Amino acid sequence: MSGEDRRGESASRHRRTWRAWSTVLPCSAENSHNDSLRAAAEYGSSRVIQQSLTTGVWTMEAKKCAFLLTSSLALLALASSANAEETQATQASIESNSGRRLREVVVSHTDDKGILQLYRMNEDGSHSRQLTHSERGCRMPASSPDGKRLVFVQQIGHGLSLWISDLDGKNARALSDDGRNLLPSWLPDSKHVVWMKPQPGQDPSRNSQIHLMNTETGESRRLFTDPEQLKFSNSMPVVSPQGDRIAFVSNRGGGMRIWVSDLDGSNARAISPVASDLEETLQLPMEQKVPAWSPDGKWIAHWEGVEMTHLSRFTGKQDRERDRLITQTWNVWIVGRDGKNKRKIGRGDDPTWSPDGFVTRAFPDPERGGPKVMIETKSGDKELLIVPRKKNWGRFTWVPHSVRIRTD
Repeated sequence: MSGEDRRGESASRHRRTWRAWSTVLPCSAENSHNDSLRAAAEYGSSRVIQQSLTTGVWTMEAKKCAFLLTSSLALLALASSANAEETQATQASIESNSGRRLREVVVSHTDDKGILQLYRMNEDGSHSRQLTHSERGCRMPASSPDGKRLVFVQQIGHGLSLWISDLDGKNARALSDDGRNLLPSWLPDSKHVVWMKPQPGQDPSRNSQIHLMNTETGESRRLFTDPEQLKFSNSMPVVSPQGDRIAFVSNRGGGMRIWVSDLDGSNARAISPVASDLEETLQLPMEQKVPAWSPDGKWIAHWEGVEMTHLSRFTGKQDRERDRLITQTWNVWIVGRDGKNKRKIGRGDDPTWSPDGFVTRAFPDPERGGPKVMIETKSGDKELLIVPRKKNWGRFTWVPHSVRIRTD
């Protein structure tokens, strides 16, 4: 369930990533099921956490000095005020005897009015700051690889628009405001984004095409242009960290499967074979969605199971046992970029990869309300408390170059 077979390989990558002056690498994450179903079924400048050796109020200079003394390390002085934020994050990545390192995430979860907003916080849920104040809701955030900007989906009227902002939520502006625009993710250049655009009134996952946009000029186009490719749905796009391949969901082979191709759609192939096209007990189609690249580009995580459209809430026919069996099929898997070494990580949906190469997954938790988000670690699975109790959510993204020291 927790990916025991991967941890040896991941451990060395984990140590390299967390060396004293390292900064974490990005992993765009927001790749999810179609938005119309999610809306009905959703469950349920940056600064380092202040180093406090006493209960008094410290100046920034005093805190820097205290940090240096307690960690017994000689750090380079701050180069300039313009680089202070990045320097603080790097400084905080150093081991401290009195604290532990925390990365940051941007999470979409409901506010007190039940509207999805974006919040920036530590990976344990502490130090949460609200970034948006939308009237209709914001979801599906994706942090740019350079850690400077966010792209996300905001509901405007009856449409779902692409928006972009600084990492702190400032300078927000619309990128695309026509129709439904879902699941944006960045290319490695931190300049271009890809996303899926469903046909009006259609099931998004089965009637979408992938679009590419230059966020600086606003120029956009369909990513795939081959008429044969466009006969099928192509959705949920994520570009590899190297920028040479794209993973997406398509029905070109019949069922919804994870495909990988060159950026123009050529050399496409399904890479994650299923044991059977139909779930054995329910005799319902097994589908795959929500691909996510590992930071090193060697693995792809994805969801696999019977789609939620077969649940009672959508069919109108109440059958609790059938619903239970359907939800038991929802699992996160990983597969090699070459289509080999597929294995199950555990129960859940909406996978992401942490910057040091561990998989997260989410599933409904009736006891606490809303989702439970789990991450595999070297010592086993642990919960990420990034969604408050009794709150719905709209996914999350890891923030690059964001390591904080928390003292208990």
